[in-house]
Amino acid sequence: MKIHRLVTGTGIVLAASVMCFAGKEFTMPKTQPAAAYPAHDYHSNEKVTVGLDPYNTPEKTKVFVVNYRDLDLLPVLMVITNDSDSPISLIDIKAQLVTGDGTKLNPASEDDVYRRISHPNASGARVPLPFPTRRVKGGVNTKEWSEITNAQFKAKAVEPRGSQAGFLFFDVSDVKEPLKGATFYLTRVHDASGNDLMYFEVPVDKAEGPSKP
Repeated sequence: MKIHRLVTGTGIVLAASVMCFAGKEFTMPKTQPAAAYPAHDYHSNEKVTVGLDPYNTPEKTKVFVVNYRDLDLLPVLMVITNDSDSPISLIDIKAQLVTGDGTKLNPASEDDVYRRISHPNASGARVPLPFPTRRVKGGVNTKEWSEITNAQFKAKAVEPRGSQAGFLFFDVSDVKEPLKGATFYLTRVHDASGNDLMYFEVPVDKAEGPSKP
């Protein structure tokens, strides 16, 4: 009788967990002005700040449907705040993460992330979901598709006194400690006249949370 109750109880807990996961959808986390993040760079002349928040801890990554850690992808939230009286353009921005050992990492494109999810064996195992899901592109289901599309940083401008935020995904499959001693660079930010702003240099290791083990 005790064994039966234990098995029944375990089954209920597992079923509840599966139903909870099945109903999970990505929602963009609430963000703050860029200067509120420990890892940021403020340009007093242009009154523009770039802030970063790596999502590299179990607690933070709960916002995602996809387990990017198992796919060797590091999500980094980027927030750009414009405290000036004129808009700034982000159409041509170039972001790059330079690790402590000098490895240069560029953000993955949407297609790169799609491919990594569709072909997880290229970079670690992916646990199959215990419920049916509809695939919309290769091996990507609807919720994963929605998350990849909505999570990535896509802003083309930041209005005066405003902020824009989104995630950059870095392939860290060949990097042991991607955040230790790392520096993030953002270039090609333009003012309203099309002039380049000074490049942004953010010491990522000032961000809270441990680097990937």
